[in-house]
Amino acid sequence: MAALDRVKVLVLGDSGVGKSSLVHLLCQNQVLGNPSWTVGCSVDVRIHDYKEGTPEEKTYYIELWDVGGSVGSATSVKSTRAVFYNLLNGIILVHDLTNKKSSQNLYRWSLEALNRDVAPTGVLVTNGDYDREQFADNQIPLLVIGTKLDQIPETKRNEVLTRTAFLAEDFNAEEINLVIEKRYFLRDGNQISGFSERKRFGGGTLKSLHYD
Repeated sequence: MAALDRVKVLVLGDSGVGKSSLVHLLCQNQVLGNPSWTVGCSVDVRIHDYKEGTPEEKTYYIELWDVGGSVGSATSVKSTRAVFYNLLNGIILVHDLTNKKSSQNLYRWSLEALNRDVAPTGVLVTNGDYDREQFADNQIPLLVIGTKLDQIPETKRNEVLTRTAFLAEDFNAEEINLVIEKRYFLRDGNQISGFSERKRFGGGTLKSLHYD
């Protein structure tokens, strides 16, 4: 069997936004029943057939690197995380749509990864806004994923989605927002039926998940 091409994708974001659940769903195709906090970095893999069924089909070995999410940690810890940021092929930025701070912190996460060889000094800010020019020369594909859309009242969703759309625009990234999946169980724990809400925004759609 020929060796498969390796693709390394970082999964970054604050603690509790759902990174581990997302990675488990993508790699194992099942909901993570009892997520725990990620310490350091956890790596999961999946095999993906790119352009399956076409003459251009190619199989890739995708590594998803789920990095522990303590954005406010000491400089020494950030420097330790830098070892995870080498030889990247892509970055998934995950934020909690009910937590505006987790969205704002994506700027810090992305700059920390993209500027891994520079001492982390925080995000440059101009007139209260993040300077999008910091991302102008970035050649690494970025995907922004928002979780817990279902927990936002209908009356506020347009406001939140407009804000996150500008966020993705700053990164020149595709955007996906997720809705939780609702399931129903018998007393013995067996699933009897289910109802799942799925919404598509920007680049694609995914099944929803339980969050860490």
